[in-house]
Parts: sequence; C-alpha cells; structure tokens
Amino acid sequence: MTGGAPPVVAPSPAPSIRRRLACMLYEAVLLFGVVMVAGLAYGMLTDQRHALRGNTGLQVFLFLVLGVYFAGLWSSSGQTLAMKTWHIRVLAADGQPPPRLRAAARYVASWLWFLPALASAHAAGIRSIGFMTSLVLCGIVAYAVLARLRGDRQLLHDVLCGTQLVDTRPPGVTAGTMGA
Repeated sequence: MTGGAPPVVAPSPAPSIRRRLACMLYEAVLLFGVVMVAGLAYGMLTDQRHALRGNTGLQVFLFLVLGVYFAGLWSSSGQTLAMKTWHIRVLAADGQPPPRLRAAARYVASWLWFLPALASAHAAGIRSIGFMTSLVLCGIVAYAVLARLRGDRQLLHDVLCGTQLVDTRPPGVTAGTMGA
C-alpha cells in the first residue's frame, strides 16, 4: 500500500436517460407517501387549518424533509429504494457513496431539473397548471438531453457536485432482461 492517495476506481457505465427518467417517475410515486405523512405532521404541529395559509412554511419543510431523505440515503448506501429497483447508484469520485455534505449539495443542485422552467413560468406570470406542467416537462427533457452532450453521460448536477450515477446491474444482464 502506498497510502495517502485515494484508490482509482474503474469508471462504470452511466445508466441510460430512459432508465433515469423511469427511476425518477418511480421515485415520485414513492415520495407521494413521504410528502403526505410529512405534510400531515406539519399541519398537526402548526395547527394549519387551511392549505393556502402557511404554505410557504410547508414548502420549506417539505424541501428539508426531502433533502434529509435523499442526502441520508445517498450518503449511506448510494441508493434510494427506486434506485435499488432500477439498479442505479450515486457515487463520489472515489467510488464510495458521497459524504453527507456532498449528497446534500447534490440534492440542492438536482433541482436544476425543475427550477429553470418554474422560474420562467413565475417570471412570465403564468398561472395555468396545464401550461406550467408542459413547461416543466419540456425543461426535464431539455435537461436530460444535456447529458447526451457529455461523453460520460452524466447530468449537470452530478458534474457540479463531483458525483456520478452508475449502472449496478450484474455483468451480462442486458437491457431487455432487467429494466430498460
């Protein structure tokens, strides 16, 4: 052992954009329960009687709850339940799950999937749910396409945070036999 230098880890292939989006959709389904329970707890703790009163506090609370969920799971095992299902893992440059601070930074940076579209809608004064949904979906597709421009197929928030998504399917498993 030479000591001092971190081990060099052979790069694993990045999961396809299709698998990442499918994992994201599954994650959204799972998070529905987390958000409902957290929202109920917030409403009970703050005695919130109307959904439109105190909604900024609720949004901040849910942002923090989701941050603890993602950063906690990414820093401990590198995977959420949806990522385990789709055989995707987030790793730091040394091949280990990212430390808590890096995982928290990745969580904040991952909002780049949504924030440009939401900020544009807000700046333009758009209030139509249908138009806003379309704008967010277009933003998600545009953000995903950005990964195609990189040779390693990593997304901007992973590049910024020094993390990477890797495919954890067993060797020899093809896309047709396990996920897309």
